[in-house]
This record gives sequence, structure tokens and C-alpha cells, in this order.
Amino acid sequence: MGNLCCCVQVDQSTVAIREQFGKFDSVLEPGCHFLPWIFGKRVVGHLTLRLQQLDVRCETKTKDNVFVTVVASIQYRPLAGKESDAYYKLTNTRSQIQAYVFDVIRASVPKLNLDDAFVQKNDIAQAVEDELEKAMSAYGFEIVQTLIVDIEPDAHVKQAMNEINAAARMRVAANEKAEAEKIVQIKRAEGEAEAKYLSGLGIARQRQAIVDGLRDSVLGFSVNVPGTTAKDVMDMVLITQYFDTMKEVGASSKSSAVFIPHGPGAVRDIATQIRDGLLQGQSASDN
Repeated sequence: MGNLCCCVQVDQSTVAIREQFGKFDSVLEPGCHFLPWIFGKRVVGHLTLRLQQLDVRCETKTKDNVFVTVVASIQYRPLAGKESDAYYKLTNTRSQIQAYVFDVIRASVPKLNLDDAFVQKNDIAQAVEDELEKAMSAYGFEIVQTLIVDIEPDAHVKQAMNEINAAARMRVAANEKAEAEKIVQIKRAEGEAEAKYLSGLGIARQRQAIVDGLRDSVLGFSVNVPGTTAKDVMDMVLITQYFDTMKEVGASSKSSAVFIPHGPGAVRDIATQIRDGLLQGQSASDN
């Protein structure tokens, strides 16, 4: 109906290419236009001004011989004032852009190791964008943004990388666990050493108190009972303590059997042994 009335409608964000007798005439902006077809004028096509995106998957090899698939997203649109170039100069815009992307990626990525390729994604994207901007501007297109959205190594390489990462983390965990166990053992040993030291001090003080008590008893008994020697008093005290100890061992329900030589001669031997031991302990304490 529009053609019969010599009118044509151009939608928003779109331009129409008008020719006259097969030759480019003008670019029609959005709106309604008079098109006298009887004078050879007609619309041969439309060109969208919207931002378009092309996703390109390019397989290449890194410097350390790892095959990867690089996924790039190219955002482009026709340049204002160059709509005729964008319409006439390229038969397949997307294929042309894809070819340039392949060329730049396959020239950039092989210079990098796999780890560096992940780190320098922005540099790769900038190289692609610079090359596309320089090439596509001559065809009436503007490259708005270039993104490297993904770098996919081969599945076996990815699995190996995950295993290496897992092994490294397990090694760190094992080191931390061993360090923690080391600290626990050191603290336990320090605690045991401190306990033994304090226990030794307690035993030494106990023995010193026993020696001091026996000495005071001997001296007091010798003064109050004339005619007795210190040896007599010492023997009596030691024998008394010996019988008290035997009584406590026999009275305890949880005590084990203790076999000690017993008799008149054995009592004297035990007294001599106890007295000699105490005297030696006192001599060592004094030194």
C-alpha cells in the first residue's frame, strides 16, 4: 500500500538505503518518506543502528603448547554518516569481523604461557579491538567494545591443573597440621618439664622438712632424757616411723602386697639404712 502511494516507512533505530535506477541516492532516516517509484527511486535495504554483538570462538595454542579455546565478544554498530559504506562495502559483516578476530588472537596468544594468557586477557582484548577498529572503520563500522569472556583449556589440561592445585592445597594443609601438632607437643613437653621441676622441688622440701624435724626431735629428747645419745634417739624415732608405715600399708584397702625382711636383726638393718640415707640427703642439701 505504501509503494502504491509512493510512501515508505522507516522504523526507529533503522535507516533505509534508497537507490535511483540502481544507483545509491540517499539514506532515509526513521519516519515516513515520499518515494516516487515512477522516477526509478526505491528502497533496496535496511540497516539497523542498534548495537550488535558477535561471539567468536577461536581455538589456538599457547607458548607452552597447550591448546585453548578463546571466546571473544565483539560489540559493533554502523558509524553515523557512513551507513552507505556499511551497507555496500561488505557482503558479510560478521564473517569479516570473525576473520580479524581469528587473526589477532592466533597472533597474540601463542606468545604467552597458559597462566599469562589468563592474566593478560585485557591486553588480548585491547589488541583485538585496536585491529578491528582500524580495519572496520574503513567499512563504516564502529567497534564499541571487545571482551575476552573465557579461555577454555583442553579438558585434560584443565583436570591436570585442578589436580595440581588440589595437591598444593593438601600440601599446605599437611604442613599446617604438622606445625600445629609440633606446637602441641612442645607445649606438652614444656608442661611436663615444669611439672617434674615443681615435683622435684616439692620432694626436696619434703625431705628437708623430715630431716629438720628428726634433728629437732633428737636434740629435744637428748636434753630432756639424760644419758641418751643422739644415735639411740635416732634409732628409736626411725623404728617408730617404720612401724607407723607398716601400719598404714596394712590398713590401706588398695595397697599391694609388700615383702620386707622382718625380725630383730632386720629392724636394726632398716634403721641403719634409713639413718644413712637421711644423713646423705642432708649432706647433699647442705652442699
